Amino acid sequence: VQLQVSGGGLVQAGGSLRLSCVVSGGTFSSYYMGWFRQAPGKEREFVAAVYWSGGRTSYADSVKGRFTISRDNAKNTVYLQMNSLKPEDTAVYYCAASKSYGSIWDYWGQGTLVTVSS
Repeated sequence: VQLQVSGGGLVQAGGSLRLSCVVSGGTFSSYYMGWFRQAPGKEREFVAAVYWSGGRTSYADSVKGRFTISRDNAKNTVYLQMNSLKPEDTAVYYCAASKSYGSIWDYWGQGTLVTVSS
């Protein structure tokens, strides 16, 4: 199973970016999908996750109301729409797939850098 992440870049505070993660080699529709991030000098942290059907989501408190996770099972893709970005959102963002409701994250993408300038 491979996860290909794209969409990172440099944006000013208050701006928006959308990250994409395409999954190949597995049964995408059966995976619980999540986004994580790791800022310089910090541990990796959970950002958001979405269940198989896309109807149920969860978010870290720090991104609630600003970020939206979604998925398109026909395209084997999960998205992270990031609005009202802040400098503290600067990090490498990773997508991950879980076969176990997130208790174990089985597969990881390579990460994409998001830099938010003030």
